[in-house]
Amino acid sequence: MEPGNDTQLSEFFLLGFSENQPQIQPLIFGLFLSMYLVTVIGNALIIMAIIVDSHLHTPMYIFLSNLSFVDICFTSTTVPQMLVNIHTQSKVITYAGCITQMYFLLLFSGLDIFLLTVMAYDRYVAICHPLHYMIIMSTRRCGLLILACWVIGVLNSLLHSFLVLRLSFCTNLEIPHFFCELNQVVHEACSDTFLNDMVIYITAMILAVGPLSGILYSYSKIVSSIRAISSAQGKYKAFSTCASHLSVVSLFYCTLLGVYLSSAVTQNSHATATASLMYTVVTPMLNPFIYSLRNKDIKTALKILLGNVTRSRPMDSPP
Repeated sequence: MEPGNDTQLSEFFLLGFSENQPQIQPLIFGLFLSMYLVTVIGNALIIMAIIVDSHLHTPMYIFLSNLSFVDICFTSTTVPQMLVNIHTQSKVITYAGCITQMYFLLLFSGLDIFLLTVMAYDRYVAICHPLHYMIIMSTRRCGLLILACWVIGVLNSLLHSFLVLRLSFCTNLEIPHFFCELNQVVHEACSDTFLNDMVIYITAMILAVGPLSGILYSYSKIVSSIRAISSAQGKYKAFSTCASHLSVVSLFYCTLLGVYLSSAVTQNSHATATASLMYTVVTPMLNPFIYSLRNKDIKTALKILLGNVTRSRPMDSPP
C-alpha cells in the first residue's frame, strides 16, 4: 500500500497514563518534573566536575562525561513531552513529533548501551593490563571509540526511522505507552510490517546481545584478575575501580530486560508503560548518585566545583 495523505495527517495518542484519575495529575506532573530536574542537574554537575578537574581528564571519566550527556538527552526525549501532555490534559503527539521522538529514543538508548560496553572494556584494560593502560587507551583510541558509538547509534536510528516512514497509518492511532516506542508504532501500521519486524529482531540481537556479551566477557576477565591478587586490600582497590560502572550496568540492563520480558508475558500495557519509567527516567536520574557516592575522585571534584561556585557568589551579588 502506498502512503497517502493520511500518513502526513495522522496523529498518535499516547495512552501510557490515561487510566490515572484527573485529581492526581498535578502530583504526577510534580513528581516527573522533579525527577527530570534532578536528572539534568545531577548529570550536568558530573560533566562540569570532569571538565574543571584536570585530574579527571582520563579515559574512564571521558566516557563517564559522555554517558552523563547521553542520559540528559535520553530523558529529555520523553519527559518534556510527557509533562506537556499531563499539563494540557492531552495525549496527542503529531506524526512528525512521534517519528522524531522515536529516532532520538533509539539513538540515545543505543548510545547508553554502547558507552556502557566501552566503559567495561576500559575497566578490563585498567585491571587486566595496568602497565599498558595508557598506551592501549590513548586519547586517539578513546576518541575513535566514542565516534564509533555515535556512528553506529545514528545509523541504527536512521535505519528504523526510514523503515517506519515507508509504512501507512490509516487513521488516528492509540499507542499504549507514554512515548513513541518503535515496536508499538510499527504494529499500529495498516501496511505490511514484515521487513520492519525482521530488522527490529536482527538489530536487537546484534546491538543488544553483542554489547551485553562484551560486558560479561570483560567482567569475567576482571573477576579472574581480581581473584589472582594476593592481598585483600589489593582486591578491594581493584574492585572499587569498577563498582560504580557495574552498578549502573546492572541497573540499566535489569530494568530494560525486566520491562521487555514482562511485556512478553503480560498484555497489561499500562503496567508495561509504568515499568518503562525505570530505564527511561529513573536509571538516568540515579546514575549521577551512583558515581558520586561511590567514587572519591568525583566527590572531590564536585566539592571543588561547588566550592568555587559558592565563593564566586558574593562577588557577583550587588553591594
